[in-house]
This record gives sequence, structure tokens and C-alpha cells, in this order.
Amino acid sequence: MTQIIKISDLPDFDFTEHLDSEQAIAEYLTLVLEDGDSALLAAALGDIAKARGMTQVAKDAGIGRESLYKALRSGSQPRFDTVQRVCKALGLKVTVQPAT
Repeated sequence: MTQIIKISDLPDFDFTEHLDSEQAIAEYLTLVLEDGDSALLAAALGDIAKARGMTQVAKDAGIGRESLYKALRSGSQPRFDTVQRVCKALGLKVTVQPAT
């Protein structure tokens, strides 16, 4: 007999648990950037900031914690300077390569 599992009985999946190394973070952000979706980029930066500690990232970026949550929530479209400040606070460097 097949056991039926309700979705509500499944454990919550927290992607931030997998962002435990610089390499994992770099690979995740690279894949997101290749997709070209600015809202997805904001959400990914939010995931990384949560993994690192949102309060500290906000402080290092010079952005209020609530403003950072708002800028990096799913579906948002943060300004480039916000993305740049968050990347710097996270110790990330965005580079450009020729498309091949």
C-alpha cells in the first residue's frame, strides 16, 4: 500500500543552509546572473544575505536592515547601486566576460 504524504507534512526547505562556502555562493549567483532576471537576482542576494546575517550585511552596506529586506525580497527590482553595495558587503565581486 502506498503511503500518502501531505505537502503540509513536508519539512520547510531553506536554501540558505546550502550557501555555506564562498564557492557555493559564487556558483549560485553566477547561475542567477546567467538567467538575466533582476527579481531573481534580488531574491538570490537576499538568500545570501540571510545566510551571512542580514543585520551585519545591512550595516556593512550602509543600508537600514528593513530597507535591505525590502530591496531584496522576492519580486523586487533593486537599483544597481543597491546591488553593488550589497555585493561589496558580502565580499562578492561582479565581473563581466564576453559571451561565447
